[in-house]
Formats: sequence, C-alpha cells, structure tokens
Amino acid sequence: MPGPVSSKARVYADANTVKSKEYWDYEAHVPSWSNQDDYQLVRKLGRGKYSEVFEAININSNDRVVVKILKPVKKKKIKREIKILENLRGGTNIIRLVDTVKDPVSRTPALVFEYINNTDFKDLYQRLTDFDIRFYLYELLKALDYSHSMGIMHRDVKPHNVMIDHQMRKLRLIDWGLAEFYHPAQEYNVRVASRSYKGPELLVDYQMYDYSLDMWSLGCMLASMIFQKEPFFHGQDNYDQLVRIAKVLGTEELFSYLNKYHIELDTRFKDLLDPVLKGQPLSNSEGALAISSSTTT
Repeated sequence: MPGPVSSKARVYADANTVKSKEYWDYEAHVPSWSNQDDYQLVRKLGRGKYSEVFEAININSNDRVVVKILKPVKKKKIKREIKILENLRGGTNIIRLVDTVKDPVSRTPALVFEYINNTDFKDLYQRLTDFDIRFYLYELLKALDYSHSMGIMHRDVKPHNVMIDHQMRKLRLIDWGLAEFYHPAQEYNVRVASRSYKGPELLVDYQMYDYSLDMWSLGCMLASMIFQKEPFFHGQDNYDQLVRIAKVLGTEELFSYLNKYHIELDTRFKDLLDPVLKGQPLSNSEGALAISSSTTT
C-alpha cells in the first residue's frame, strides 16, 4: 500500500501562507526578557511535565499574576510558545501573556500571565446547568476559532487547560506549550494531547493533521459535561483508546477515513477492533451501553 495521502484543513488552511515568514518562523524569534525580581511568588498552583506554576504579585503594580517557570527544554520549544502567545495576545478568551522573565542568577525562563480565579473543573462540571454548558462551550469555541484563524493549533485542549472563573463567567484557554503553526500537508508529531482527548488521527499515527484535532478534544469535553463522565473516553493505552471510541461511534466512518488517507492500521489495532467489528452495527441501546462502559473505568 502507498504511504498516507496528504490532507488540507477545511478552514483557515492558508492562514500562515498569507502572513510574512516572521509571523510563523519562531526559531528566528528573539524574545525580550524582563527581570523576575519584579514578581513575588505567593503560592504554588501546580506543576506539569514542562513547568511549575505559581500565583504571584507584581511588586510594582500590586497586580495578581500567574508565573509559569519552565523546566529545562529545548530553546526551540520555548521560542515557539512565546511567539504563539505573542501572536495571540488580545485574542478572544486566550490567556494573556503579560511578561517574559528570567531569573537573574540561574537564567531560568518564566512566562507571566493574567490571573484567573479558576474553579476546579471536577467540582464545577457537576453543577453546571444546561445553559452554563452551552455558554462555556461557546466561549471555548470562540477561543479556538480565533487561534485557528491565526493559523495556530492548540494540540492540548482538555479541562485542565480551560480556566473558568464561574462568578465572573470568564473563560480562558491556557497552556500553549504544545501549540504549533499549521501548514498544509506538513507532518507533525503525533505525541501531543492527553490520551483521553486524542483524536483518532493521532491514535493511528497520521501526521498530516490540522485544526480539527482541537475540535475532537472539545467534543470529548462536551460529552463529559453532558454525561457527567470525566473523561468520556478512558482508554488504558492508545490502542484501547481507539477501541473505546469505536465502541461508541462505530467503525464504519473510522475505516472510511483510513481508506481515504491510505492509513495502514497496526496489527494490534486490528486484533482489538475485531470484536467491535463483529458486533456491528450498534443499535441505539447498544450505543448507550457502550457509552456507559467506555466511561466507567
């Protein structure tokens, strides 16, 4: 079988093509660094694979901010995140980058953001009304539409990266560390997004993906809100993840997609999907049962 066929985004495909190289060539970007001493750390908010996050105070203005101290990673990755945040600054519901700083001694880089009084999603999702769900999903869609219109894929949409100040009804899409500029037919790393929110294209190692990756993740969030099952698809590994998706949505469109783009499935996928195939097609009641079973483990 020939190699995978290239694809092109249905919307905003040429968003970067029409811009100057300076806009998307993050490797050539030279960030400007302020002094970290302008910010006093107050408390630790969390940590991730690539950073530690703190609430802080700007000692000059007394403003509350969030400081994301980056762990040692390639300079290229840091430049990409900064360039993307600068390009998106002022965008609808995009977390605002306030400053870029370095520790005067260690030279450790850190990013300074606006502060959002976030409510933990595990508590918040349990008490959202139907109107709340529609409201916040629309706000998230605005953020993604703005990002995509600017030629940028987020690649890590999940509840942990959506800050909601419920009292102020304010939403911000955060953590642009895995974000990337979209160029048609370019091959990208499939090791992005959290497993429970990975689109099928990532699970079958299709590298020429586009913005729709983020829309799948948003769909998973919507399903988890409606069914109050977090995460909605909870696979034990990437293979199991695709099987759980197939149990709910069926395999017809999956195999149509694979054939369209000449994607060869790993033999392990074939073995795991075989029981699902034998059970096709799913009736409505079976689909509901599959939804339940796919989200209870």
